[in-house]
Amino acid sequence: MRRIWKAAAALVVGCMATLTPVNPAHAEAGGTTSTDVTFTGSGGVVLHGTVRTPPGANGRHPAMVMLEGAGNRGRDYLRTEAEVFARRGIVTLIYDKRTEGYSLLHRDYSVLADDALAGLQLLRSRPDVDPAQLGMWALSEGAWVAPIAANRSDDVKFLITVGAVGTTPAAQTAWGYDQYLRHAGVTDAVSRALRMDVLPAAIAAGLFPEDDFDGVPQWRRVRQPVLAEWGELDRDSVPAQSRQIIGDALVAGGNSRYQSRIVPGTNHNLHATKAEGFDRQPEMPDDYGAVETAWIESGRISEVTVAPASDSAADPVVVAPWYHRPVALTVMTVLLLAGFLVAPIRRREGRTGAMWPVRTLAVVGPVAMVGTVGYLMFLLASAGKVIGPVVLGRPIPWLMLELLTIGTAAAGITAAVSWWRSGRSRRGRVRLGMAVGAAVLLVPWVASWGLLAP
Repeated sequence: MRRIWKAAAALVVGCMATLTPVNPAHAEAGGTTSTDVTFTGSGGVVLHGTVRTPPGANGRHPAMVMLEGAGNRGRDYLRTEAEVFARRGIVTLIYDKRTEGYSLLHRDYSVLADDALAGLQLLRSRPDVDPAQLGMWALSEGAWVAPIAANRSDDVKFLITVGAVGTTPAAQTAWGYDQYLRHAGVTDAVSRALRMDVLPAAIAAGLFPEDDFDGVPQWRRVRQPVLAEWGELDRDSVPAQSRQIIGDALVAGGNSRYQSRIVPGTNHNLHATKAEGFDRQPEMPDDYGAVETAWIESGRISEVTVAPASDSAADPVVVAPWYHRPVALTVMTVLLLAGFLVAPIRRREGRTGAMWPVRTLAVVGPVAMVGTVGYLMFLLASAGKVIGPVVLGRPIPWLMLELLTIGTAAAGITAAVSWWRSGRSRRGRVRLGMAVGAAVLLVPWVASWGLLAP
């Protein structure tokens, strides 16, 4: 019954795609033609895309829906790849990923798979497309989506993946952080803090959608021919381990039409690289698309046996400890801010000799606390790729936060001595005690994020 409903849904989507008006075609450089299209994805969301057709297209051609990686960069992100494949005789569809139901904090690969199938039905309805050679090309995160789509429709005749990940998204992300930070000359302490402390805390706070997604069950069910590709200098997708995991899953599922290749001298998206794979250059190898085109036509290629430069495996991401979970972090933030900011509110209460360290705490304490979380979250959001200048194996902001923490501890010690000697009132002593207590709490709290690790 479920298959009947799925088939009916696919038929409806296909009909809607064929009825969707398209804009006039435009000639592109290289003789290809582009046509802007719209089609209806999952949940009735209207998606906008561009179909590129080969030069002088006559008769039917192979065709691919092209799925971008993480984020929503728009269809132009894959425009060059789509153009190259079109020049080689393949009709391509690139489209803007949905914004409704896909964001930094929410995504659903199942929904994205239905969007991709809606695009596939649009291509299938075209008179210049050969339905027997209709498939999907998927980059990075898109390679988690493509197997789901393939398992839902026999209209998907082949899959080509670039930089597919075999681990969970969380494990792959942590591995990538380590790659980029080490390349920047950052010590293991910073990398470990990001991987073992900040990332688990973000997951616990619900800031990492689909963090534990396991693509292996989907790969085991794929029966279509698969060509899986990784760049030799791929620094993002755990290439050696992912190649093994995905290959084992396909073999375990009985898929004998699977091939993989490592493309020499290329990065995560199979482009040329000027920094050992740690960059994103627009240039592509001169023969880009040739192997894939030949594989679509013949079903076989000569596999490249060169090993990826990054052959390490990703470790599972640990579960955040209780003190890095949202409730504990909220309580700690309130306690620290109260301790730092309440004490200097009233200035004239007995002797004022203890006021300057308290006022110092009121400034450097909150800056150290907020700065630590803010900078670590920035590293998380930038995937460890934007860290600034590095001195002594530490990013300068990291060093500054360490100095602020040390300054807070020194001011706290001074305030404690002054508090002990002070003739202040009982109420004043309580507020001073709060400031000193906040300084005492700040040091282990900052250390729990790895900030003071050697």
